Amino acid sequence: MGSSAATVSLCPPSKMLKDENKFQTYDFNLLQKEAHIPEEFIWPSGDLIKTTEEEFDVPLIDLAAIINGDDDEDGIATAAEILRKACEKHGFFQVINHGVDPHLISSAHQEFDSIFKLPLDKKLSTLKNATGYSVAHAGRFSASLPWKETFTFRYKHKNDSDSQVVDYFKSVLGEDLQHTGLVYQKYCEAMKEVFLAIAELLAISLGADRSHFQKFFEDAESIMRCNSYPACNSPSLTFGTGPHCDPTSITILHEDQVGGLEVLVDNKWLAVRPRPDSFVINIGDTFKVLSNGRYQSCLHRVLVNREVERRSLAFFVTPRGDKTVRPPDNLIGKEEPRKYPDFTWSEFFEFTQKHHRSDAATLQDFIKWLGASKPSNFE
Repeated sequence: MGSSAATVSLCPPSKMLKDENKFQTYDFNLLQKEAHIPEEFIWPSGDLIKTTEEEFDVPLIDLAAIINGDDDEDGIATAAEILRKACEKHGFFQVINHGVDPHLISSAHQEFDSIFKLPLDKKLSTLKNATGYSVAHAGRFSASLPWKETFTFRYKHKNDSDSQVVDYFKSVLGEDLQHTGLVYQKYCEAMKEVFLAIAELLAISLGADRSHFQKFFEDAESIMRCNSYPACNSPSLTFGTGPHCDPTSITILHEDQVGGLEVLVDNKWLAVRPRPDSFVINIGDTFKVLSNGRYQSCLHRVLVNREVERRSLAFFVTPRGDKTVRPPDNLIGKEEPRKYPDFTWSEFFEFTQKHHRSDAATLQDFIKWLGASKPSNFE
């Protein structure tokens, strides 16, 4: 990366990333006993736009025909059309009949206690290279902190080991967490299968070869994250996650029944009603580029609850780090010129980790930053 890029300031002061040499942490067990939340968790009033009373009528896609390998081309075409309309408008939908065992989903939620109820110093010892435990992302941000705890790990779609997640849990948390690692190993494997079905529908909806995105992501290096949003006595002053678009490609989310997820549709924040039998899917910035801007990166946020904790499981699909992100050939031509230059996922990821906090403008700011660091590579 060129040195000139490091001087480009693209974040408002309240959202600047911290000096990486400084470190602050918090203990939610203590914070929840305080009468007022610390000022670091209070968000600017401009971000705290209230929700309308409308609920989002989320587009619902049945994956049965794809998952089961049926010859139901009409069913597949219908699902692809629903997906296309949703992705062109806001980049958000839910999938049902996804084939994931509900007992596995339940087990993945139950294993939160095995992680988040560990002593704080033990949890903090796992934080390394954007994986492990983070409390409010306080190691990276200095203001507008999210009211949440996370535990993050990687999952490589193509790996010689069939126990990569188990091995990770054992290495950072010890033998006692082997079962937890096994549950999340199986969960990640299930998410990979769900993604393959969605990838096929995405290709069909864009008029590409139906295996195009399955092949592009066959060696993906995805990110799995467990999100815990503790109860908060001042929920109107903070967020569990502030307004942002995911910089990744596709997010596959399963949330508990507490609620709190909201999506910006037609300039209104609409609440998403949780469905235990579905996964929430949203398009991220990287797939917006892969669609040559046809599909929208979903702007969303998470509210916190005054009374109860909220939990969610997020599987972020990302390409292999050194793979060039560019649309399939059928989306590029004289009538539809390329909207974005070539870049690799590792370049984009570095930008979000070191130079820019994810928000609604992450992609456009990254393109500016990329242009400052190396010559244009448009064709």
